[in-house]
Amino acid sequence: MTTDLTDSILYLDAVSVSFDGFKALNDLSFVVGRGELRAIIGPNGAGKTTMMDVVTGKTRPDKGAVVFDGSVDLTTQDESAIASLGIGRKFQKPTVFDYQTVEDNLLLAVEGPRTAFSSLFGWRSKVTAYQIYEALSIIRLGDLKYRLAGSLSHGQKQWLEIGMLLAQNPKLLLVDEPVAGMTDAETEETARLLTSIAGEHAVVVVEHDMSFVRALDCKVTCLHEGTVLAEGTIDSVSANDRVIDVYLGR
Repeated sequence: MTTDLTDSILYLDAVSVSFDGFKALNDLSFVVGRGELRAIIGPNGAGKTTMMDVVTGKTRPDKGAVVFDGSVDLTTQDESAIASLGIGRKFQKPTVFDYQTVEDNLLLAVEGPRTAFSSLFGWRSKVTAYQIYEALSIIRLGDLKYRLAGSLSHGQKQWLEIGMLLAQNPKLLLVDEPVAGMTDAETEETARLLTSIAGEHAVVVVEHDMSFVRALDCKVTCLHEGTVLAEGTIDSVSANDRVIDVYLGR
């Protein structure tokens, strides 16, 4: 695989991972550009979660290159170091501080010391009102900033967690099935939210909801058996016979 690394925020080349003889990733190669929004689809067991585990340092590949921001070899970094480099990951189930307000959840996530809850007090004065206002605007929760996070709807908690990642100013966000369990209205709003933050941040979204993927209007990569099966527009990938056979069905 050849490409100009300086044009990419994430570069995977011939990455393989095996678990007890099962190849979770099989010479997986693809590139995500700076500020790009990318959707990853594929059947269960296709390697989507393992790919994110490799990028975030949770799993070490057996072989292959994983390069971040043009020059950083992620295979030599641990999870903490990778997070500090500017890679944020959002899991399917939202994790927020239920007994803190929406605003304080964002404050807790802001770059800086994160020892217990000290950041609420030691860093509150260092965070400008504009920073918090901007984050609240992006995640559509400005009117709810004083509400306890535990009282939010499922979709609103997902948006809050995305806001908490954004507060850490990542260069790359990995977002796992963000619309699972959402209402139709929340799903539509989530597509708009993720589209709005791409450009300033690269965003990789793993998702099964094809209507949502279509709403993202971005390049789509379909994985199968640990490698790229097809890649391109949603229309071209959806029309691919192999994708139809192994994932979408006829």
